[in-house]
Amino acid sequence: MALVLIVEDNAANMKLARLLLSNAGHSLLTAVDAESGLMLAREQQPDLILMDIQLPGMDGLAATALLKKDPSTAAIPVIALTAMAMKEDKEKCHRAGCDGYIAKPLRYAELYAAIDALLLKYKRATVAGPTS
Repeated sequence: MALVLIVEDNAANMKLARLLLSNAGHSLLTAVDAESGLMLAREQQPDLILMDIQLPGMDGLAATALLKKDPSTAAIPVIALTAMAMKEDKEKCHRAGCDGYIAKPLRYAELYAAIDALLLKYKRATVAGPTS
């Protein structure tokens, strides 16, 4: 399966995400703040990142924007995790570079579908290579 980085500061949400992803067979990396998440993303090159938006210090949108500007991490798909479920919040996430958006509380079917779709899309783009 995939190596997934979870960036989440809430212990209960982290526990749930870890449980759902490990049950699906994914390997996990975890960080409780954006700075640690950025460091892990650059060092470990995960296949996908689940990024909480409301984090202490730097928020998840700023961290995602940094990841997408860095050539070494720009291609890693990022799914925003947020308790804010308004249309404008979803648009903010996409403008920051998030490839997907999931409102909390996490629901396993929605989470698995979003991860599978992005991993498949990313795999196809990697196999196909850049287009001219």
